[in-house]
Amino acid sequence: MASRNQNRAPRSPFTKKSSADEVPVDKRRRIETRKTDAQGSMGRPRPPLSVRQEAAPTSDIGSTEGSECASVEFTKEEVEALLNEKLKVKKFDHKGKADQLADYTKRLKLCIKWFQQVEEGHLLEEEKLRNALSSAEQKCTDTEVEMKNKVDELNATSSKLREDIATLERKLQRKNQRSCHRREKGARDAAEKLQASLSVELEKVREEKLVAEQRVASSEDLYNRAQEYNKSLQQYNSKLQSDLETTTESLKRVEDEKRTVVETLSNSRGHNKALQDQLTSLKASLDDALKQKESLVNELKCLRGELQQVRDDRVRHVREIQDLKDEVVKYKEYTGKSCAELDTLTRKSKAVEERCSSQRMQIDTLKHELEAANEKLKMADLSASETRTEFEENKRIVRELQDRLAEAELQILEGENLRKKLHNTILELKGNIRVFCRVRPLLPDDGNTTEAPVISYPTTTETLGRGIDLVQSGQKYPFTFDKVFHHETSQQDVFVEISQLVQSALDGYKVCIFAYGQTGSGKTYTMMGRPDAPEQKGLIPRSLEQIFQASQSLQAQGWKYRMQASMLEIYNENIRDLLCTSRSSGADLSRTENGVCGKQYTIKHDANGNTHVSDLTIVDVCSIKEISSLLQQAGNSRSVGKTQMNEQSSRSHFVFTLRISGMNENTEQQVQGVLNLIDLAGSERLSRSGATGERLKETQAINKSLSSLSDVIFSLAKKEDHVPFRNSKLTYLLQPCLGGDSKTLMVVNISPDASSVGESLCSLRFAARVNACEIGIPRRQTTTTRPPSDSRLSYG
Repeated sequence: MASRNQNRAPRSPFTKKSSADEVPVDKRRRIETRKTDAQGSMGRPRPPLSVRQEAAPTSDIGSTEGSECASVEFTKEEVEALLNEKLKVKKFDHKGKADQLADYTKRLKLCIKWFQQVEEGHLLEEEKLRNALSSAEQKCTDTEVEMKNKVDELNATSSKLREDIATLERKLQRKNQRSCHRREKGARDAAEKLQASLSVELEKVREEKLVAEQRVASSEDLYNRAQEYNKSLQQYNSKLQSDLETTTESLKRVEDEKRTVVETLSNSRGHNKALQDQLTSLKASLDDALKQKESLVNELKCLRGELQQVRDDRVRHVREIQDLKDEVVKYKEYTGKSCAELDTLTRKSKAVEERCSSQRMQIDTLKHELEAANEKLKMADLSASETRTEFEENKRIVRELQDRLAEAELQILEGENLRKKLHNTILELKGNIRVFCRVRPLLPDDGNTTEAPVISYPTTTETLGRGIDLVQSGQKYPFTFDKVFHHETSQQDVFVEISQLVQSALDGYKVCIFAYGQTGSGKTYTMMGRPDAPEQKGLIPRSLEQIFQASQSLQAQGWKYRMQASMLEIYNENIRDLLCTSRSSGADLSRTENGVCGKQYTIKHDANGNTHVSDLTIVDVCSIKEISSLLQQAGNSRSVGKTQMNEQSSRSHFVFTLRISGMNENTEQQVQGVLNLIDLAGSERLSRSGATGERLKETQAINKSLSSLSDVIFSLAKKEDHVPFRNSKLTYLLQPCLGGDSKTLMVVNISPDASSVGESLCSLRFAARVNACEIGIPRRQTTTTRPPSDSRLSYG
């Protein structure tokens, strides 16, 4: 067994760690212990096995058997000593003999279990080596195929460049033959320049070819080293097989020794039978003692009953004496009977008193007997009280651990909140657009739900709660955003993450939150939800509830707020007022291109970076009920339609704006904040939506505006001087949110359906570009004078 531990696996050419580091720590400790034992056994005789196991108390044989089997190891000398060991006890010391037999049986069990564990260790190590060998061979074959493919690609590129040079030379010759004498010199110069440039490109290609050949040589060298490593692993496997054969032979010898041990155990069973007879006699005596205890308890109950009966008799006699005394008084007062009768009554009373004194003596004796019985009961209940105290102590320890766990969870929650605040502060300083990603659950209409999921969530510390992986055609695309919500996330959980951003609008900042994604990915559900169900309310109603609740709580500090709301939609590149009183339902989309109010709405920007929409309906709101009715009116007026991808598809971009003006009467400070909540129309492909006629025109307008939004994001990401905000009314309306000093958040919605993986990948790539844009540091809008009432609404 020492030779098996000395056979080390050869060092892999693909790793820099030594093979000794791959051996588990507990296994290395066992190997070192075995080596020291082998060195010590050569210089001096090995002590018996019982001496090595003195540290383990014999009273815990049943409870610590599994742990001792995992820590005790045996050598050949110890096994022989264990088998040849003889019991040394006195002739009639049956208890000592039983203890020694139990200890001897325990050590035999440990030895047998140790042999089984050694055999299992050999099998596991052989399986690990086979797996490592197969993985190394697979890696070598993959590397060889990849290098061959690269060499073929470089050869094809080189041959193509040579053909291009030959064609260019032929063209140059033709031009020289056909050109006239006047243009001959200019054409020759141009051809020489072209030839020089082509020669430079040829040199570059040759250099790339040299680099590729060097890579191929290094790959071949790596392949040769892998083959050598494979051969060494095969040699190591053969050594392990030889070790396994020797181990099986030793195991056979151990089984023979086990048979001898079984024979000795059969001899010891006779001794155990005698001890069991003694044990049965002791149990019988114990049962007699328990029966005596029960009889004493019954006698005690009888004595208590007799004592109670004596007390009742005494009380009854006292009452009779009192009655007799009363009768004596009555006889003296009214009848005046003779003294003889009085003497008889006195004798009766004395007899009753003597009887009471005798009963008192009986009561005293019964009390002494009761005290003795109580002492016996206390001695019997002593063990139960100790068990109860131990249970209370364990219960106290569990309570303390639960308190510590609660404190730790509270600290983790506080740390998470602090991390979110610091993360928001960092993003504000960077000026980046924050991006959240939300995945809707699978629906019954999504088709086959038994396929492998195309969306997964990494569990590493860096990407937990922020990462998402998308699989398309077997290739994984990882993305990381500020927050990722899986399909089981509730509306409340999503709102908790943006609540601080909504609060910033009340503090005087410009805030913009918009939902982006393909048709049917859950944008409208995220923004609006279902207002009639409290648990399914979207971000817009929850944000407005928070705004009104916070404004009411700030009234105690002297703040007064004025709030103005407006709602519009951009349908076919035209602005429609959703709060116009003459506006009809959104189902009728063919009334007019500029809305049924018959007004021309224009977008204007002022010098302060604020945006105004002319002739737009603006409503002063004072409660959440007014906002809810306005949202219901706007929802009924919004343009929706049916497509093959969605039963109720939004056919326009919905923009809700709340302008907040606040003044503190104590400090005379004024703030002006703007909250923009936008539900964009979903991008869709004509091949999947099946749009025709009016729906086709709507789809083209939606895709054009979203394409303009993509162009604006690309320009911002590249930090170009000109950003095409005017290419679409949507981008022109959102110019302060995308290129100004606003706090902007985009919620990208993803469908988990496998048929929508292409659109989901495009949405995630667009969201990653948006997250990388820098739009400037948010600026708080404060003034020192009361702002005049204005009928226009700012979209800054």
